[in-house]
Amino acid sequence: MILRDAVRVLVNNWDGNYTVPSRRLYPHQWSWDSAFIAIGNARLSPRRARTELLSLFCAQWPDGRVPHIVFNPKVPEAAYFPGPQFWGVRAPSGSATSGIVQPPVHALAAWKTHLAEPDPAFLRRIYPRLVAQQGFLRTHRRSAKGLISIVHPWESGMDNSPAWDEPLQAVEPGQTGLVRKDLDTVSAEERPTDCDYARYVALALAYRDSGYRLPGAFQVEDPLFNAAYGLAEHTLAAIARELGLDPEPHEREASATTRALVDHLFDGALFQARDVRTGQLIDSASAAGLMPLLLPDLPDKVADALIDTALDRFALKDGVLPGYSPFAPGFDPARYWRGPSWINLDWLVWQGLKKRRPDLAGHLANGILCAAARAGLREYFDPFTLRGHGSRDFSWSAALVLDVVAEHALHSVPASGREIGQKLRCFGEAGNVSDHVPA
Repeated sequence: MILRDAVRVLVNNWDGNYTVPSRRLYPHQWSWDSAFIAIGNARLSPRRARTELLSLFCAQWPDGRVPHIVFNPKVPEAAYFPGPQFWGVRAPSGSATSGIVQPPVHALAAWKTHLAEPDPAFLRRIYPRLVAQQGFLRTHRRSAKGLISIVHPWESGMDNSPAWDEPLQAVEPGQTGLVRKDLDTVSAEERPTDCDYARYVALALAYRDSGYRLPGAFQVEDPLFNAAYGLAEHTLAAIARELGLDPEPHEREASATTRALVDHLFDGALFQARDVRTGQLIDSASAAGLMPLLLPDLPDKVADALIDTALDRFALKDGVLPGYSPFAPGFDPARYWRGPSWINLDWLVWQGLKKRRPDLAGHLANGILCAAARAGLREYFDPFTLRGHGSRDFSWSAALVLDVVAEHALHSVPASGREIGQKLRCFGEAGNVSDHVPA
């Protein structure tokens, strides 16, 4: 059933050129969601995965930034806040967008899409856009320490993490009594508090009013974002090699990013975010601190320390990975990004463990599939009870379950949805999804 459900979610959430994260709560296109969704869609329809990514990059700004939301003009303004009128900007394509970014996991998605069905024309088309995305981050967000800063918690992808509590204290909440459209769909106990939400809006307004140029009161070097940036450079080196281009600039940038992460954000057990304004590391227990495991050139000693931390402080062997250590103050197993398990975070750590610790990678993959089978394809999960929270029929959960099944549960890497359908019975699930797979 879980594979059939995953295909159903991706088909139902497809909007013509991209996939909405969920129909009710997130009715537009989100940046890193589209990357994860493309990774899963590559197992079903590589053409659709390519369309997903190219659609997103059509909304790229002239400075290279890829906005975190591309708004669907058919969706009423009142359906989502903050909507296009709040941000007040359009890409050269004419699409209304937000003005902030999200972790650059898109090069990895493009490469995995190409591997599923090699298409040099797609790589040639998207490669310069991926390079421009990295160029924006280097030019406008890199600090003297060689790390990329985020200027809003929403840019981290882990919007409501306890890691941001301390730097957010410098932000005046501003407008109160905001319209919380998210609470129409999800319980308030599972979402950010009104005070935190008011701070997020105040930060976004300040950035908007600067013409999306100057950071406001929040400027942080995040380990997840920087790990994604470094991995993008490793991946762009592979893409460049495939296209007959010089991979060396990407390899050099990737190595420099790994060195900067280790030199400036590693506390000996976990990578920590750094508040650029104070120059101090933010002492937290966020799973973002495990994400440098993604980097193939991370020193073995550092990787081993991270794995020990994942086992000791994140209870990795218990199944899925919580987004925040359950042994730390601030942990909440049900509230948005403050402790629940997210399939995308588990999937990223799984990527980092596959070569270093295949036994733990397999254990985590099993945990992902168990959570999805027990609770359905929810937005996030209680890491201990596996109760589902947030949106139902969540697209990246569906997409990444398909990827995990294709590589882990079926012990092969199918090139198409039809092959996955043919192997469904091997996974112990009756039925065939190929009839539901788009061309």
